[in-house]
Amino acid sequence: MWIVVYRVLILTKRSGAVQILSGIGFLAIAYLFSIWLELITFNWLLEKFFSNLFLITVILFQGEIRRALAQIGSNPFFTGVSLAEEAHIIDELAKGLMSLAQKGIGALVVIEREIELDYFIETGTRIDAGIKAETLQSIFQLESPLHDGAVIVKSGRLHSAGCFLPLSKNPILDKNLGSRHRAALGLTEETDAFVFVVSEEHQAVGIVQGGQLTPDVDLATIRKSLSRIFNIKLRPPERVKA
Repeated sequence: MWIVVYRVLILTKRSGAVQILSGIGFLAIAYLFSIWLELITFNWLLEKFFSNLFLITVILFQGEIRRALAQIGSNPFFTGVSLAEEAHIIDELAKGLMSLAQKGIGALVVIEREIELDYFIETGTRIDAGIKAETLQSIFQLESPLHDGAVIVKSGRLHSAGCFLPLSKNPILDKNLGSRHRAALGLTEETDAFVFVVSEEHQAVGIVQGGQLTPDVDLATIRKSLSRIFNIKLRPPERVKA
């Protein structure tokens, strides 16, 4: 029971639902005061509100409920992949992303984690290819028919390309963020996916996780982030060819 309570609290904290819960708590206090002060009309309004609290809760927390239900399943990133292959995949991803940034080629690379991304995979084209820096570059070239969209990495392979992601609905986002960054934020707000976004304008790689953007990261940071998430021991970095 304590584990369930703990997970609910963590989900609430990450989703920013604390403010909503605080508002409901404030209304509950106001309801008690309406009884004490005999505010009949105000008390009637609050009674109607709390009588439909279940429906209101489902509407307010539909995103959080969807994420919780999605987490019932489990889908490890490196299913059936050896340790040597894991380290190689991390190196290739890091090199490919930095090379794309250096050449000013925009890209979205999504790493599927525990929550399966089958819904978004279906919007793209299945390629089922090994992870190579050169393959990433060819996919996101402007001449490629799959460059407009995201690549989704599943079970250690480039599973699908040209996938469309949901745009963030966060009203306080920087208005200068483009659709590529908003799509990366939108997906990570709904799932536990890890997303790399390459800005063609700034020629930089950003990391998006849990609805938070870390812009302009270097090669070492990319490798460290992937290694920390998937618990892989780092190897000495290789130089990226321009």
